[in-house]
Amino acid sequence: MSDFWVFGYGSLMWNPGFVHLRAEPALLRGAHRSLCVYSWVHRGTQDRPGLVFGLDNGGTCRGIAYQVSEEIWPQTLAYLREREQITMVYKENWHQVELGGGEEVKSLVYMVDHEHPQYAGALPLEDQLAIARDAVGKSGRNPEYIINTAAHLAEMGIADADLSWLAEQLRDGI
Repeated sequence: MSDFWVFGYGSLMWNPGFVHLRAEPALLRGAHRSLCVYSWVHRGTQDRPGLVFGLDNGGTCRGIAYQVSEEIWPQTLAYLREREQITMVYKENWHQVELGGGEEVKSLVYMVDHEHPQYAGALPLEDQLAIARDAVGKSGRNPEYIINTAAHLAEMGIADADLSWLAEQLRDGI
């Protein structure tokens, strides 16, 4: 394998934090984006968790695939593991993703671990709002994370009515 790919579906879309050769709109089949992870570090604490996105089983997810050169892959993977695997709530998997032009590439994806205590599952929107509203972690306020992700999805032309509603409610509270 000469280059590697990473699929971003949450903050990796608007803040990848690693050098990449190119970024392409991409479609992942078999998983969907969901605010299904209690954040104990980046957007909340164990005492006052926030919510962050995870890839959960079923459906499809549009995001961004980043191509990373073989030369810097070890450093990129170490960075991603430090960022995404602090509490091991995600499982590293390799899945085929379809790039905007139709090309299929094998990409690293972070799927939520249903057995992990941080797995929140499918929460009602009102519960998501209550959890996220005041949560803060080492990477900042939870509302900022949700609003930024919603804005980036809108820029990409990805409609998500529930996320748009949640972002609007959080924006009003700022």
